[in-house]
Amino acid sequence: MTLKIIPRPVIAIAGLACETSTFSPARTVSRDFHPRRGAEIIEKYKFLQEGTPLANAACWEGALIGHALPGGIVVRRDFEQLASEIMTRLHQIVAATPIDGLWFDIHGAMCVEGLDDAEAELLRRIRTVVGPDVVVSSSMDLHGNVSRTLAHGTDLITCFRMAPHEDAMETKERACQNLVDILTAPTRTGKPRKPYKAWVPIPILLPGEQTSTRMEPAKSLYDLVPVVEAIPEILDAGIWVGYAWADEPRNHAVVMVTGWDKATVMNQAKRLAAQFWKYREDFHFVAPAGSLAKCLDTAFASSKRPFFISDSGDNPTAGGSGDVTSSLIELLARRELQGKTGITMIYASIPGPEAIDVMIQAGIGATVTVTAGAQVDNIHSGPVTMTGIVFSIKHGDLNAEVEAVLQVGQLFVIVTKRRKPYHHESDFVDLRLYPRQADVVVVKIGYLEPELFDMAADWMLGLTPGGVDQDLPRLGHHRIHRPMWPFDKSLSELPEPTPELIPPSDESL
Repeated sequence: MTLKIIPRPVIAIAGLACETSTFSPARTVSRDFHPRRGAEIIEKYKFLQEGTPLANAACWEGALIGHALPGGIVVRRDFEQLASEIMTRLHQIVAATPIDGLWFDIHGAMCVEGLDDAEAELLRRIRTVVGPDVVVSSSMDLHGNVSRTLAHGTDLITCFRMAPHEDAMETKERACQNLVDILTAPTRTGKPRKPYKAWVPIPILLPGEQTSTRMEPAKSLYDLVPVVEAIPEILDAGIWVGYAWADEPRNHAVVMVTGWDKATVMNQAKRLAAQFWKYREDFHFVAPAGSLAKCLDTAFASSKRPFFISDSGDNPTAGGSGDVTSSLIELLARRELQGKTGITMIYASIPGPEAIDVMIQAGIGATVTVTAGAQVDNIHSGPVTMTGIVFSIKHGDLNAEVEAVLQVGQLFVIVTKRRKPYHHESDFVDLRLYPRQADVVVVKIGYLEPELFDMAADWMLGLTPGGVDQDLPRLGHHRIHRPMWPFDKSLSELPEPTPELIPPSDESL
């Protein structure tokens, strides 16, 4: 038998990514996605740049990708604008040269006004342009959601295996490598052979702060993924925790396994799902947790410095609006931070466009009174007014645009023009703040990102209010499938997850 090989395949790139809380009053618009087009996409990913193995193996054609900071629901007209441009650019690519594959670069938890399964809908539209035979490889966040429709629409699918997501680029590269491997493998017909897929919905919905791979049982659970992937008949395996702060029917955990032997694919999917299900009662918060008052009391009494506290309910990298003021109001009332007590604290951060204008006009060293916060989320608390000294100002940040620090007693409050996450030491140092020398650092975040985790002598998870509240039952989900763990803890004997086999579109190749 003569085997045929596709000469250097052509692969298009498209996708939109935004982790979206339906419990936040914020809205995400097109500019928030910072769209990249054509060669700009290749510039973003070093593993696709000239001279790399993947660049040599295929011809990569960028359509459009957009990655927004997690936030509120995507405005429908803005989604339609970006989706329409993706279609137009794909039409142009296909008209110039037939394409063999498509890398679908997404997150998996994007919610759009009037759509329940935005990524699947976007892929459906893409298929109308590229056709059913083009091999689609999706890369996702493990906090994304894989609906049955999305599982059927993709040919290859993979997700992060670490939380925090230190393997994000590795995962995207793996999705591209898997795609190239399939497109360049010799086949009898010269058309690429597509794998079997097993999709397993699991009735568990947990926040990332209870499923970090730094700790058990998630660590052991995710350690199984490369073990399964190493089996010769298996191409890829993934475990999606799902996204807890959106109220949609697709929101739940999922296991997917792809490979060449359907029995092996089904058995290994069942193996991973059964292990996830077995661990369901063992997931706990990644750090000691409590109210903000409890966290502050513990931090002030501790000798460990710096002591970090996560203001988790308004975490902008989970979808929070970033401008809930309740925690800052509580901090301003603490006597430990009033006057020169010797305790220094950094708070990151609160949006306040008008406050920024006042601080810029007054200049560094000036004493000002400003009001900030609660312009988007005023459900949990109102705006906060502060009087302090302008400590520093910085222009040009991608997300915040302008940042300024207001010193109120021993509390250093970072004020931003637009919301911004603070994950890196340089985020603080650029503002003349040195978290390693502070006593306490309060950050709007969930689990600490690597740099913060490494510098924290100790830390606690503050169970604060907001659009990404860690207390899921009090948010009021009513559209997720029930029963669902941990919402239905009394139902201890829920049926075990069962894999669904999704065969390739043409098993004869």
